[in-house]
Amino acid sequence: MKTFLRNTGLAIALTTAGWANAECSFDLVVGDYLKFSMTDMIVKKSCGTVTVNLRHEGKLAANMMGHNWVLSATGDVQPVAMEGMSAGLANHYVKPNDARVIAASNIIGGGETTSLTFETAALSSAGSYTYFCSFPGHSYGMRGTLTIVP
Repeated sequence: MKTFLRNTGLAIALTTAGWANAECSFDLVVGDYLKFSMTDMIVKKSCGTVTVNLRHEGKLAANMMGHNWVLSATGDVQPVAMEGMSAGLANHYVKPNDARVIAASNIIGGGETTSLTFETAALSSAGSYTYFCSFPGHSYGMRGTLTIVP
């Protein structure tokens, strides 16, 4: 069961058991469809680092139905995704050296896996973060919320 706290218009999902669902590592599954297996991640700031393991259970190649995992501030999702399209598959649909990108994995296709690890130091519990797939056209449906807790 989730409880919602409202503060200056922001809703932060908390479990009734406190931060019991907060983790430092996540395993996500994708396939030949536009959906992550998980749409909410709660991360303890004290983790120091977060690891995301992405597995593509589909059959289609990366150039046909590839997926990645990209994290940015929620307000940056649309411009990061749009500029990522022009970066192309060779750059995993992420503009090189884009300061708005907090973390990003490689694009993977059917039967492939990838992992990424990033630091929590620059993330704030007051921040709003969204993860998404930057493959062209996927960011509209393939996204989730990453919440930082103390």
